[in-house]
Amino acid sequence: MPARIELDSPDSVDGRHIRAVTFQPVRLEYVQRTLARTGLRPDGAQALVVGSVRGDLARGLSGLGMAVTALDPSPVATELARRADPDPSTSYRTAAAEHLDALPDAAFSLAYYADTLEITSDLGGVLAQAARVLRPGGVLVYDTVARTPVSRLIYLGAFQAIPLTRIMPPHRYRADRLRPPAEVAAALAAAGLTGEDVCGFRPRSIGALVRAVLARKSGRLRDEDLPAVVEFVLDPGHEPVVTYLGTARKPQ
Repeated sequence: MPARIELDSPDSVDGRHIRAVTFQPVRLEYVQRTLARTGLRPDGAQALVVGSVRGDLARGLSGLGMAVTALDPSPVATELARRADPDPSTSYRTAAAEHLDALPDAAFSLAYYADTLEITSDLGGVLAQAARVLRPGGVLVYDTVARTPVSRLIYLGAFQAIPLTRIMPPHRYRADRLRPPAEVAAALAAAGLTGEDVCGFRPRSIGALVRAVLARKSGRLRDEDLPAVVEFVLDPGHEPVVTYLGTARKPQ
């Protein structure tokens, strides 16, 4: 039988969770580089994760010493994150990136937006909320998907349209939501945030990525096996071809 594709379901092929666990090492590597570059000390820093899925990134930031509030628009994902993390110092809540009204102004030193900028139709509203909840001098970290022929082939084709490699439900990604760095930089500036860095990241081997997707869909690999099989690496100094990370700062 074909693999069942369903988000936020441990019993299905869940593309959101696949991305979260596979991107986890490179996301944390970039966060640590950003902390070193900006001088932000992680011990006790208030951090926000938006698009936390099942809490992998939140647990990673907590492991660096941060006090984490993790948000996801899916109540099912929020509950899965709570079950996976008994640490009461991390708060998991259900909220959409466009609606952070329950969070106070200037509450966080660092905010990481994952699984968000390539999904929202209201990029300006999302970044305005990010600017509001960051402290003066606070750091925004994000990762997202560029709009290139290769990214369209992968995200609009392989990941959600081609049956053999599909890991996402149809229509989750749209071409107009895949945003090049210049478009994100303009939206950051409009929200009062100063873009400071853009860094592409990629799988070390495209072949390994394809084989891993096929193996996961056939049940020969588990989600937790994927990071070791598909090693993502930072690719600074080049125009992002598919996925990229970035940072921005709220002025003092």
